[in-house]
Amino acid sequence: MSRATAAARDTAGPSGAPAASSRPPAGAAGVPGAASGTTGPPLATAEASPRSARLGAWAELLRLPALFTVPGDALAGAAAAGVRPGPRTLLAIGSSLCLYEAGMALNDWADRAEDAAERPHRPLPSGRIRPAAALTAAGALTGAGLALAAGAGRTALAVAAPLAATVWAYDLALKHTPAGPAAMAAARGLDLLLGAAATGGGTRAALPCAALLGSHTLAVTAVSRRETTGGSVLAPLAALATTGALTGLVARRRTRLPAGRRAAAAPGLSGSTPAPAVTDALAAALGAAYAATAARPYFHAALNPSPPLTRRAVGGGIRATIPLQAALAARSGASATSLLVAALAPAGRWFAKRSAMRKVSIT
Repeated sequence: MSRATAAARDTAGPSGAPAASSRPPAGAAGVPGAASGTTGPPLATAEASPRSARLGAWAELLRLPALFTVPGDALAGAAAAGVRPGPRTLLAIGSSLCLYEAGMALNDWADRAEDAAERPHRPLPSGRIRPAAALTAAGALTGAGLALAAGAGRTALAVAAPLAATVWAYDLALKHTPAGPAAMAAARGLDLLLGAAATGGGTRAALPCAALLGSHTLAVTAVSRRETTGGSVLAPLAALATTGALTGLVARRRTRLPAGRRAAAAPGLSGSTPAPAVTDALAAALGAAYAATAARPYFHAALNPSPPLTRRAVGGGIRATIPLQAALAARSGASATSLLVAALAPAGRWFAKRSAMRKVSIT
């Protein structure tokens, strides 16, 4: 995803999948990958031990804080398909995480020459990670992601295979072409469908939610393509309009589900089904949180399309993926799932502040 949104890398974007960047997750999630590089100093310092410096370099390469944007894809997909998350949903989440990180590693490997000129502090051009090691990691993570999807069933593997192909195609061929943002959007949408397929609910019912999440990833990726140079007013304005439209769609009253399907889509206490008014109110509140997270940095980037504000807009768009996933789950009638997804946002912030990841940019 830039390396936005897999996964988005944003989403391949998977969930992944790649993210968006001028050079452009996840996630992704590929998953909607993440946007391009960090702006701060390298994580490793002269005082750091060799082991901690090495681990810090890999954390920077893989952009670990962005991983919190990935599990919501599979959970929202299960909710949209009208089924409760289960063990196979966990396999889908594991697959998404692997494919998202594969997109991150592959993104930096593909951009190593460009990073040497524009971001010499990144792990590969600085020599802290060898290019061959990054490429090997991308291949191994892709294999692990496909194996986990296969464990969730043939239908899940049938979705994960094109997701993995989209991640690799984006990073190696499509990133700098007009098709780049669309590839990132496809990766994030496929990641949501992977959750629906793995959980056993089928993918057709989850297509509308996949389209909405893909639209968000498309907007973030388009903004990220200018994050190192700035100068684009149109992209953040378009992203701002997209955010408004998506907020309106997730806040609309949903079509009432049949009683049996509504009960399956709303995991909670045995025999309990949230009242439609409750899930509608929850979807509206989470939609407002999505808008609050994404709209302001987009607006600032439109007023002043400098590289720092453009990068901030990309970061805001990536972080907004979580409340959007939660709002989509609530709109599908799965209130407990939506609250679980929403909790990933503060968990991600806590993780970034309390660990060595605090210096690792989400983009």
